[in-house]
Amino acid sequence: MSEHFTLTELRERGWSPMMIRKLLDPPDVLRPNPVFRSAAPMTLYETERVMLAEATESFTALRTAASHRSEAAKAVAERKRGETLTEVEKVRVAVPVLEWDVLARRAVNHRNRRDAERAWDRFDHVPEPARVESVDAPTLRRWVVNYLRHELTAYDAELDGLFGKVGRTEGSLLLQQRVYGAIAEAYPMLAEECRRQLHERRPDTGDSHV
Repeated sequence: MSEHFTLTELRERGWSPMMIRKLLDPPDVLRPNPVFRSAAPMTLYETERVMLAEATESFTALRTAASHRSEAAKAVAERKRGETLTEVEKVRVAVPVLEWDVLARRAVNHRNRRDAERAWDRFDHVPEPARVESVDAPTLRRWVVNYLRHELTAYDAELDGLFGKVGRTEGSLLLQQRVYGAIAEAYPMLAEECRRQLHERRPDTGDSHV
């Protein structure tokens, strides 16, 4: 066994920062950081002193209290996660039903506007306006779904409302499922494209592009 424990090794043994401060500090040895010389020095604690501290009632009491706090924090996080998902379940997702020609024209105009806006952020981007007549069917369906999702539902506003909340990832996925499901129900011809985009937007596969 090494003569000293590092902070990482102490954490692996069940020591919290507060417990270290109360029972072990100051450290026994300070050594230069082996990776970043400009970083704070490594703090080392004598093995024998650590093991003696772990045998005390103070250590047992502090570890028990820390465990209780951890369990309480997990319970609070789980409750907040449930509240976030409940909020998403209550969101009213309404998709207006338009004539296909009107919807297609609006979707292409929306895509052209977004394409032009990219030139403001990327100087190497040259906008390429499209016309409904020149767009192939799969691309048009993708643009229509994007238009419905961004402009004709509360998707973006509700997604922003999840920022910083516990359960945001699960809530975002649930919101996506509900929005895409509503679009597919209103426009059955877009169901396959909705399924494709939903699959692409899952956390492990990345996001789709407008």
